[in-house]
Amino acid sequence: MKQADNMRHLLVASITPYFLEKQVFWFQENLEQILQSAKKQQFFQDNIVFLQVGHKVEFMQLLRKLDEMGYEKVFTVQDPGEFSQIGGILEIFPVNTLNAIRLDFLGNTLENITKLDIKVEGEKKSREVLQKKLKSQKLFSDLKNLKPGDYLVHLDHGVAKFAGIERIGDQDFYKLEYAEKDILYVPVGLERKLSRYAGFTDPPVSRLGSSIWQKTKRKIKEDVEKLAKELLALYAEKEIITRRPYEIDKELLEQFKAGFLYQETPDQLQALEDITTDLQKERPMDRIVCGDVGFGKTEIAMRTSLLAASNNYQTAIICPTTILANQHFNNFKHRFAKLPIRVGQLSRLQSAAEQKKVIKEISEGKVDIIIGTHRILSNDIAFKNLQLLILDDEQRFGVKQKEKLRQGRPALDLLSLSATPIPRTIYLALSSFKNISLMQTPPLGRSAIHTHISLYKKSAVKSAVEFELARGGQVYFLHNRVASIDTTVKRMQKLLPETKIASIHGRMTEQQILKSMENFTAKKTDILVATTIIENGIDLPNVNTIIIEDTSRLGLAQAYQIRGRVGRSHIKSYAYFFHPKNMPPLAKERLRALGEAKELGAGYQIAIKDLELRGAGNVLGKEQSGSINKIGLNLYCQMLAESVEKLRT
Repeated sequence: MKQADNMRHLLVASITPYFLEKQVFWFQENLEQILQSAKKQQFFQDNIVFLQVGHKVEFMQLLRKLDEMGYEKVFTVQDPGEFSQIGGILEIFPVNTLNAIRLDFLGNTLENITKLDIKVEGEKKSREVLQKKLKSQKLFSDLKNLKPGDYLVHLDHGVAKFAGIERIGDQDFYKLEYAEKDILYVPVGLERKLSRYAGFTDPPVSRLGSSIWQKTKRKIKEDVEKLAKELLALYAEKEIITRRPYEIDKELLEQFKAGFLYQETPDQLQALEDITTDLQKERPMDRIVCGDVGFGKTEIAMRTSLLAASNNYQTAIICPTTILANQHFNNFKHRFAKLPIRVGQLSRLQSAAEQKKVIKEISEGKVDIIIGTHRILSNDIAFKNLQLLILDDEQRFGVKQKEKLRQGRPALDLLSLSATPIPRTIYLALSSFKNISLMQTPPLGRSAIHTHISLYKKSAVKSAVEFELARGGQVYFLHNRVASIDTTVKRMQKLLPETKIASIHGRMTEQQILKSMENFTAKKTDILVATTIIENGIDLPNVNTIIIEDTSRLGLAQAYQIRGRVGRSHIKSYAYFFHPKNMPPLAKERLRALGEAKELGAGYQIAIKDLELRGAGNVLGKEQSGSINKIGLNLYCQMLAESVEKLRT
């Protein structure tokens, strides 16, 4: 390795947004002020290391400090933010220098500081990659509902078993167990180097401090870089497509925001900022907003539609069911009533004459926002200036359906909304081919849904219904078989003779479905016996108990989505997941995952678990699946995302 100048001292800055915004010359010009600040201010004490030749440094403490400052331990240093150590030789690539640096220690004395001939290709490029890495680490370090026995992946030390939170002195630590009873303590608050292990088999756990992990990571990183090139080539056409950047009418946006009756959550505001940034670029937007039912995704769709309309673009919003399309139409119409923006609806609810009129208005550009079901995808629809496509409940649409409107419109902006995205979407989002915004902060006043999982018992059903009706509420009863739904209504009527019971399912006409829902909304019905038709988007604050007769028949994401039909207000809500005595192992695993995801905002976790339970399928090849089993899906996708961003910038 060619070596350059010797140095007398070295400042190492941590990987934080504050320092990543500064150029290298800023650190050089302000060195004295930084060192003075470190004497008084906690931030600088925590986020810099200053080393001088001839001075004593506690070597192991320095390694711990670099770990806390966000530096990644690797086999060979190549990029800013990495370090490696062999014996008393430490190589590090500080984020505030243009070269990697070698530090030679004799015991705890720093003997030599040398610049290495490993340079940044472009300072701006490397900082953008690090900023995106910080963001992705936050995404991957979601450790909600962690329990002892779960596998975790430490970026520097590999896969371990979580053994609980342990308090040492006045600090809480994640206790990680490695092979041969090796233990690692990670301070609570430094989760950015931890991620859940999601894979398709139980992972290998090696000894702490062995070189196996670094070698494994290096090999997979090389493979990932090849895959990133292949995927970028595959997506090359989309990468080079451009369109005119949107102009943001801030005054109009503020006027529209004033009509929102609730306080935006921090995640909602971040998602809106992400979308605004996307639309101001030349490259078309392809973003998924992942948030639980009732977390404000519809408001995001409204404001994004407003941005499109203010740029003289049309928006198409596609919903999986007529009920949801009708609900959205009414909500959009109400919110846009005071603005010169026309909202239209297109579904089987309308007569042929009504549909013909709307289709004509779409082609003439008289409709700015059109909301409907798959009817919008029909060949007789011709848009005048369609630019924004919004898919509500993205997981309900196939690839062909998603691409149909984009045919002939490669520069179309796509916004997908989902509580539990499908595995393919999650994988593409995690790998940086789709952008993702997570909404995990519940709105003010919302509380978690109380979940009960047990064998089916008539007495339990009766008690749950009577409790809800006694407090003036209503109940969903999910029976997912159309053939026997009428029999179930009779059985429920016999069990609860004083209650008003109705049913709803997909084989009813659109008018019958809407009539049944209108009666339930108007509280003319106490219990609605339904199939999974209620899965999407029906917002009824008075319904705060849901009973699922046989959960083993539902997929994990589907069951989670259905649970979100209740708990839409401040009232305490209940979900009863009943199951038969004998269930296949996969159904038991799904129920266990559902029981663990008790916190609000766990939809993203459920989506990852769903991907794990379903297996790789067509999303990944055998080679990728093997790598994922070694380091976990989260870290694999993080590596892939970083490689993609490096090649892109």
